[in-house]
Amino acid sequence: MARLLFFGKLGDIAGGRARDFPLGAANTVSALKAAIAKGDPVLGDALAAASVRCIVNEEMTHGDAAITDDDEIAFMPPVSGG
Repeated sequence: MARLLFFGKLGDIAGGRARDFPLGAANTVSALKAAIAKGDPVLGDALAAASVRCIVNEEMTHGDAAITDDDEIAFMPPVSGG
């Protein structure tokens, strides 16, 4: 199972900062987001925002990046502050 991490407000929406997720046929970041949206439409909508960044194994990536059950996949909303 892949380890999913949710930072900032995404953790609140997901109901926790981390979860293990069986990828099944989801072999790209985009497919993973679609699979999450099927089970949790609110979280799926939040992850679909253009401002949300995805980090796979501590490297910033894009939607068609390949993923496996051995990966750690983090979702990060935009950061603001002063």
